[in-house]
Amino acid sequence: MELTLKIVDADGFVLASSTGQDETFLVYRLNYSEGDCVIVETSEPGHVFLALDSAVHPALVYMREGAYSLAVPFGDKRKSYSPNAFKGDIHRLSARRARPDEIAQRRNLALNPWDDHANRTLFPHAHANVETRGEAAFAARNAIDGEKANDNHGFWPYTSWGINRDPQAALTVEFGRPVRIDEIVFYLRADFPHDSWWEKASLTLSNGRSFSFPLVKSGAAQSFPIEPCIIEWVELHGLIKAEDSSPFPALTQIEIWGTEVAGAAAVAAEEAAVCAAVPLTL
Repeated sequence: MELTLKIVDADGFVLASSTGQDETFLVYRLNYSEGDCVIVETSEPGHVFLALDSAVHPALVYMREGAYSLAVPFGDKRKSYSPNAFKGDIHRLSARRARPDEIAQRRNLALNPWDDHANRTLFPHAHANVETRGEAAFAARNAIDGEKANDNHGFWPYTSWGINRDPQAALTVEFGRPVRIDEIVFYLRADFPHDSWWEKASLTLSNGRSFSFPLVKSGAAQSFPIEPCIIEWVELHGLIKAEDSSPFPALTQIEIWGTEVAGAAAVAAEEAAVCAAVPLTL
């Protein structure tokens, strides 16, 4: 797998780049400017370890298509990241093709600290039908970024998915290929008494199955094993708020544990190529 890392400015000019076979590093010796993007390119779909900033944990993710672009966060969007992230005049980025044993191990398949609203190529990807006031501190991506501190709210590391008091709120996590899942773990935001909590949450899978989980007032992990099944996405919905005075339940993290499906990545890549080759008709 050929891997390329780039820093591109708002006009599309390449400020720095590095390419390698199965692994590459890029050291950028300037301050980021608003409009800059970090771009990852791969010669084929597959699993990669990405470390795009030294203040954000590296993560094993799945690249379904050839390029992923992350706008360097400024302003309100910085609240989702460490104050040290994307700062300073020297930045070390790296990308590495994941080894077969790393891909095969059971892990939290929902983890992706590099997810973003505009992301359509790097999985898992989270999106929701509502986010509190549209603020980055309450965006859907926060539910899969790996940050579990939950006794406060509104800024890193206390980011969460906020539902803006909407009882119809729903969060979807897409995996970009078939995966086998066997356990769901919730970390509710627990800034009590500011926060409320949900007494029940439902999960619908892409295979049509649904589950309901009883939840309690706690900041600890609430884990629910399920019968192993192969799916491509899950939707969290049916969030039943507890009868208390606070109107603010929120989700700090959802973990979806399981394993890869043998050959699934190749099948997903083939299907994507076929879909891309079929002309659209109106």
